[in-house]
Amino acid sequence: MIIERNSKEVIIRLPASINTDDLQDFIDYTRYKELTSKSIATQKDIDELADKINKDWWTENRKRFIK
Repeated sequence: MIIERNSKEVIIRLPASINTDDLQDFIDYTRYKELTSKSIATQKDIDELADKINKDWWTENRKRFIK
């Protein structure tokens, strides 16, 4: 692996033999870190949002699972 940095970007060179699933996981994680790096949300904010989404989803989809 070779890592290079210039004024605009970081370049990571990997061997062609790398497992593509592992590479995709790495890219997804890196993207997540990039997107959340400037977030001011607290864990409590995130938990509350997740609870609301789950509650709303269940309200909309309950009839599909309970007959």
